[in-house]
Amino acid sequence: MKRRANSAILTAILLAASVSQGQEQRHSETLSRDTQGAEPVEIGDKSTLQDYLRHAALNNAGLKAAFNRWRVAVERIPQAKSLPDPRFNYTYYIEEVETRVGPQRQKVGIAQMFPWFGKLRLKGNAMAEAAAAARQEYEKAKLALFYRVKVAYYEYWYLAKAIAVTKEHIRLVANMEGVARTRFKAGTAPNSSVVQAQVELGKLDDRLRTLEALRRPIVAKLNAALNRSTQLPLPWPTALPEFAASFTDAQAMQWLAASNPELRRLDHLVLKEEAGIKLAKKAYYPDISLGVDYVDTDEALNPTTPDSGKDPVMAMVSVNVPIWFGKYRAEEREAHLRMTAAEQERGDAGKRLEAELELALYHFRDAKRKVDLYGDTLVPMGRQSLDVARQGFEAGNVTFISLIDAQRLLLEFQLAERLARSNRGQRLAEIEMLSGNEVGTGPAERRDEGSETGRMEHDTEEEE
Repeated sequence: MKRRANSAILTAILLAASVSQGQEQRHSETLSRDTQGAEPVEIGDKSTLQDYLRHAALNNAGLKAAFNRWRVAVERIPQAKSLPDPRFNYTYYIEEVETRVGPQRQKVGIAQMFPWFGKLRLKGNAMAEAAAAARQEYEKAKLALFYRVKVAYYEYWYLAKAIAVTKEHIRLVANMEGVARTRFKAGTAPNSSVVQAQVELGKLDDRLRTLEALRRPIVAKLNAALNRSTQLPLPWPTALPEFAASFTDAQAMQWLAASNPELRRLDHLVLKEEAGIKLAKKAYYPDISLGVDYVDTDEALNPTTPDSGKDPVMAMVSVNVPIWFGKYRAEEREAHLRMTAAEQERGDAGKRLEAELELALYHFRDAKRKVDLYGDTLVPMGRQSLDVARQGFEAGNVTFISLIDAQRLLLEFQLAERLARSNRGQRLAEIEMLSGNEVGTGPAERRDEGSETGRMEHDTEEEE
């Protein structure tokens, strides 16, 4: 009897441990896969946007915190699925109990409580869903970090282009001032043309100083996302990702429903609360305790007594008696309310994220339209208008103020085209964050072309 009881207890303990270890191993393998292939990335002059993203993923403290919260949730699974610790009992008889076979001096025993069938499994399922929700929270933090890096990167890229364009126009207006001064000396243009050129140079210089002063806070913002010191310098980004992929609004909405980590997190929380309802219903069933007691018995006073000094071994079974039905019904109602709240939160998040994605898609389409409009039409027309005005001024057919207006118009067109490209990248990054998919850029990155780029790089090298 004693051997059978001990064997049953040991088998149950080992079975529960093996199930817990298997669940923990699967999640550990998932965690391990998520960290494989992570090699350090240093930011340098030739770093691309992908390099910035890899550096942020490996070093951002907030993302590491989310990852560790996921690990915490995984470690709770074996805790929930494990049996409670066995209880060891020791009894010392102050006055020995006299029996036929001899006086009993002390007793030792061990007991193991077994929750009702299915309770441990449901607890483990609930914790597994909580761990899955924590993983989606980590994925959400990673997408939000990538969005943050991309927004800062595109903003930094636009700043570089704006500075380069402004410097090009300063050189252009300075050349126009020289022409106006020459014509004034020749008596073919009034002195007001020279003054107007100097005023325009002053305005452009003020704009340039404002743009150059903006570099420091943008670099600080980008460095913060990379978990670098905000005072460290960053090179000008001279590469922009190619926009290779195309997608429809309906596809983006499908990606949102299938891959958005916030929605998937809430889905797992709904499943967690569903397991909680099933677990609450198990409260009506008792838990069972199995145990073995051993009694230390001395020899009988009469040595000829049969079984003298024989130590008895006893098997023990006990159950708790669930009689507080009001408490159990309250637990069940609570579980149902938690699940209802989780489902309502899931529905609200779905509608809210759809609206956010709809707005992001609008801004993306609008920015894409402006890139085509300014790049293909307005900027070439602005250059043509400036060339015509310059030729007319040199021929004496156009006033200098008309020439300045043409220069201002071209400047605004060029800045608007680069701002639209920056906005297009930022809005695409927002779509990727909401949809949970990298949908818009190809693997290759290209160097920006244009006369201002080469001069900007030369000027930057001189400044640094």
